[in-house]
Amino acid sequence: MPEQSAPTIYGGQAVIEGVMFGGKYVNVTAVRRKTGEISFLEVPKEDKAWVKRLRKIPLIRGIVSIVDSSAKGSKHLNYSAEAMADDEMEPEERAKQKEKEESGFSLTMLLGVAVVGVLSFIVGKLIFTLVPALLEQYLFQHAFASQTLHSLIEGVIKIVLLLGYLWLMSQTPVIKRLFQYHGAEHKVISAYEAGEELTPANVQKYSRLHYRCGSSFIILTVIVGVIIYSLPIFSWDSLWERVYIRVLLLPLVIGLSFEMLRFTNAVRDIPLLRFLGYPGLWLQLLTTKEPSDDQVEVSIASFNRMRELDAQLEQVGVLETSVSSALDPLKG
Repeated sequence: MPEQSAPTIYGGQAVIEGVMFGGKYVNVTAVRRKTGEISFLEVPKEDKAWVKRLRKIPLIRGIVSIVDSSAKGSKHLNYSAEAMADDEMEPEERAKQKEKEESGFSLTMLLGVAVVGVLSFIVGKLIFTLVPALLEQYLFQHAFASQTLHSLIEGVIKIVLLLGYLWLMSQTPVIKRLFQYHGAEHKVISAYEAGEELTPANVQKYSRLHYRCGSSFIILTVIVGVIIYSLPIFSWDSLWERVYIRVLLLPLVIGLSFEMLRFTNAVRDIPLLRFLGYPGLWLQLLTTKEPSDDQVEVSIASFNRMRELDAQLEQVGVLETSVSSALDPLKG
């Protein structure tokens, strides 16, 4: 590949027994199979023109990016889950599963993987928005009159629930390994941004924490939410008024949190401002674990394959027909 004047900004996500990386033109997932081999899912990026325009509008671009990543990420997560299930099946079970999939009665088959992924994000966000508000109202409704203090306590409850949920999830073997692959993803991006050759030994030298992580976005939604909900113009007089205000303001909270995430990443090298990203880094102490060399190897394989395909597509002019022909149809 030709030398670049500045590293391209890449992102990714952990999947079951693997890692997905998104490039300029393609998303690639690498998964470690039970046999020890690494299999790939390669999906071209095909953003509509109107989606690209929305990605340039402040506040709106945050909502578009989160929904889009939930939809696309679910496809890769589903691929990894199916690969894991396939590895555990006996031949007879595999045949039965194939018949079941062909019948097309599952929710995923009916709605599509992307739609299920977006719905899961929306439902999860609603739960973590509404439950803290309901709990705070029930426990402290008559304790004091200040709605700012109510909103602050609501934020504390949300953080406690979030940390408790993540800690409990991290105790399960599958999620613990998922968090290890999350750490491997961060290490590979950091090593690449530092100009290192991507070998397991080199990559392992880097931190499993990264400023651009989605975990930082999660904690920012709590902080931004407390600030917005505390504004006098959003006061409430009843529980249900409080609830629907939270729901109506959710897009604004997401949009502002995304802009804040971009800002904290932009100022991370400024000594007096880098601390703004610390809450997200602290949360990553829960959402990432130190990976093994084997896991880092999978992450490197995904990253290298993504860059290889990006380079091919760059050379052919990134025509739609070229996007399809540059990918191996057997891999996605």
